[in-house]
Amino acid sequence: FASGLVLAGVGALGFSGKAILVNLVYGHGVDALTAIALRMAFSLPIFLVLAWWAGRGRPGLSRRDALEVFLLGFTGYYLASYLDFEGLRYISASLERLIIYLNPSLVALMTWLVFGRRLTRAQMMGMGLAYGGVFLVVGHELSLEGRDVLLGSALVLGSVVSYAVYLVHSGQVVARFGAARLVGWATSVACLLCLGHYALLHPLAQLTHAPAPVYALSALNATLTTALPVLCVMLAIERIGPNLTTQVGMLGPVMTIGMGVVILGESLNAWIVVGTVLVLAGVYVMAVSGRTKGASGPGPLTPGQPRANTPDPR
Repeated sequence: FASGLVLAGVGALGFSGKAILVNLVYGHGVDALTAIALRMAFSLPIFLVLAWWAGRGRPGLSRRDALEVFLLGFTGYYLASYLDFEGLRYISASLERLIIYLNPSLVALMTWLVFGRRLTRAQMMGMGLAYGGVFLVVGHELSLEGRDVLLGSALVLGSVVSYAVYLVHSGQVVARFGAARLVGWATSVACLLCLGHYALLHPLAQLTHAPAPVYALSALNATLTTALPVLCVMLAIERIGPNLTTQVGMLGPVMTIGMGVVILGESLNAWIVVGTVLVLAGVYVMAVSGRTKGASGPGPLTPGQPRANTPDPR
């Protein structure tokens, strides 16, 4: 049990550090497309190995499987990652992580709209708290930083929507693939799409001309804040279950805020603190509501039910 808690905490810390590393990369004059291409170039071998390891002894991908993996890779990791990296050019790491935590509410809304699963009062209350917290922080940063905050927030929210689409659809796929195998293949597809996107606009050889610190930061991004937390979260789920792993993961925004203050010199004020408390309270209310309904437990999925324990390596 203790090892599961530690693994969940390490996973939360790893995912929280992604926004910090991206901002450090931007400090060397690198644009979003180059930053994500380098991250994916370092990540690709890792996720190919994960896909191979998780698929040992299992049948190969059918044509339908390959199409589903491509679509999930496109929405869940390529588009979501690209929008997220672009958004981080305009907003703080702390605000980015708060917006990312709106994901459960968007998944609940999508399953209601697409599959007719009713929203409980607790879920709606949780959504109100979470969105209220984000609006509070966005409004405060808007008064200080100007309209770029709206653009950055919209881009990150687009990332959240894209990943929510992935989660809703993956609920019908992950039981057949397994979470590790699906993440391995879908993320590998996303890596190739990101590199292809870069190649359409720049010669691939140009990736070798970035400042030296950018390669070290990109390697850390691919390992410490992408592959390692994905593995830790999956292992934590095996030991303590998805609900407790999710609750430990709620430390993420707090970790990001702390690292943003210490490493990036971001400001910490009452608006961010109150907004973070509201977002975490909203996510907690939704998590408890989902648990009481059995929505995120380890049992079999109903059609269209998203798997809450699919790691988010954005």
